[in-house]
Amino acid sequence: MTDDEPGGTAMAIELTVGPVAHGGWCVARHDGRVVFVRHALPGERVMAEVTEETSRFLRADAVEVLEASADRVTPPCPFAGPGRCGGCDWQHASLDAQRRLKADVVAEQLKRLAGIDWKGVVEEVPGASDGLGWRTRVQFAVDRDGTVGLRRHRSHDIEPVDACLIAHPEVENVGAEVMNWRNASSVEVIASGTGDQAVVVAPKPRRTVAVPDLDTSVAVFVAEGKGRTRVVHGRNHLVERVGERDFQVTGSGFWQVHPGAAATLLDAVLEFARPQPGEWALDLYCGVGLFAAGLAEAVGPEGAVFGVESEPVAVRDAERNLRDLPWARFARGRVEDALDRFGIERADLVVVDPPRAGLGREVVDRLTTLRATRIVYVSCDPATLARDLARFAELGYRLADLRAFDAFPMTHHVECAALLVSEPI
Repeated sequence: MTDDEPGGTAMAIELTVGPVAHGGWCVARHDGRVVFVRHALPGERVMAEVTEETSRFLRADAVEVLEASADRVTPPCPFAGPGRCGGCDWQHASLDAQRRLKADVVAEQLKRLAGIDWKGVVEEVPGASDGLGWRTRVQFAVDRDGTVGLRRHRSHDIEPVDACLIAHPEVENVGAEVMNWRNASSVEVIASGTGDQAVVVAPKPRRTVAVPDLDTSVAVFVAEGKGRTRVVHGRNHLVERVGERDFQVTGSGFWQVHPGAAATLLDAVLEFARPQPGEWALDLYCGVGLFAAGLAEAVGPEGAVFGVESEPVAVRDAERNLRDLPWARFARGRVEDALDRFGIERADLVVVDPPRAGLGREVVDRLTTLRATRIVYVSCDPATLARDLARFAELGYRLADLRAFDAFPMTHHVECAALLVSEPI
């Protein structure tokens, strides 16, 4: 029984909390069954309300702390906690503890899924020393009355909010949370590192959204599905800057949400990849060309970089962003198909930055045929990363190094960069 059942009352159980698990949970046991419990920390004793029950495990929220961990803090956000906003997982833990927990998750996933022992740390990303005010892209849900909020954990229910503490100040300055967005299904607010601001409104089917009055400097786009947006006001793109290079990002195209993440990850990729003049490099899932730019500058005009991206708008942005580096070329397509379609048989080095689902067996198998001496794998999910590393190992690529970054403070998410090198089987 769960508290979502008509007339149901959530079952309360006392738990001694064990280790952290992937996804913002800790693991406990009750009557021989595993319990995945949120809002708790390892070593605590808590009273928890069961939110979901299966034949194999329970899910629960810690609603009362009987014995607290030394790592516990008061959540800074009034909307955090059991049954409230699901955007943050670890507001009740100190920042140092959050990073230790994330390191434990990375290590556990690597060991369990790939047999790899890793004893690294999760590094701070510059730009959010207190773990707040970092998220430069926030997608708000909208209820039937036009009120903005954020989804509750594992729910379609909306928690109304008047401010989000992990949102960047320039996102908050737009004021979307205190406006009415009737007939919208979602409202995404974006603030770039160069000061650009935009709002992307997704209307409900067959409805028209009356966009509230916004500052004239805020661009307004309407989402039309499949990644397409229509400009209502302002220009159709934002500009991000890393080092001395500007990157155009059209509409709601992908860019790292932490203001320090793009530069941090680019540095890590180049440190691992060690691109040399004259080398032939691939940048797969290349987005608007962040990693391709660093690779192209390093390999020089006597080398070449080939980027593959499935989103056509991102490909156009990448071509524009690297127009001064003509030895960098880009193509639209799924990585599974593009390497064969373009006859790519060899590369000196490969950089991959796939979505959360990871590469998968088909892509891993194909990449190993390129005989690259270095593969740099950027991942936002340690589970799919570990799964893919296990397959790489079967095909002769071993993990030489791995760095993890706290690009999403207060949440369970962690960004990793892994270096794979070839070795004889």
